[in-house]
Amino acid sequence: MSAECPSLLSVLAEVPDPRGRRGKRHPLSATLALAVAATLCGYRSYGAIAEWGRNYGPALIVALGFTRPQTPCAAALFLLFRRLDRERLEAALGRWAEAVLATVPLREGQLEPLAIDGKTVRGAKQQGALNVHLLSVLAHRLGLTLAQQAVPDHTNEITAIQTVLEGLILKGRVVTVDALLCQREIAQTIVAKGGTTS
Repeated sequence: MSAECPSLLSVLAEVPDPRGRRGKRHPLSATLALAVAATLCGYRSYGAIAEWGRNYGPALIVALGFTRPQTPCAAALFLLFRRLDRERLEAALGRWAEAVLATVPLREGQLEPLAIDGKTVRGAKQQGALNVHLLSVLAHRLGLTLAQQAVPDHTNEITAIQTVLEGLILKGRVVTVDALLCQREIAQTIVAKGGTTS
């Protein structure tokens, strides 16, 4: 990556650590990087993420920033992610995704395409999770999620999209939405922020 784009590890280091001094066996940024890498490889549960870290050896452990010869176990991941400030983590990842987009230039006159759509996280409700419907913003060109917002139960995406739009850079971008979000007020917000609707 170029100098303008921070590394993912440096962005993850900005996330505040919820653990006390005595509870820091592994660096937070290394643990978050492990979770990101394992999730990208299809490992979704705490046990699977811990197993992925154990299976790839010392070179991976050092590259991710771990200072001990082993990665965290499933219980350590569970305890950490339960207390982690999810909004700060998502904001940091969103800033990194925006920086990555900025380093890959568009062709002359081309607009950056963004899609805003909502999806329900499969299987989460059966496990007792709240707010399992997410409104996400995807940058088509690189396949990066720039932002996502939980849609509270008993509401819909229309109530959440204004919050999502507030945090986005829309100048020079074309925004696509599904039929539910084709509302005059939403289109006006996109255009007021310099974006184009489709």
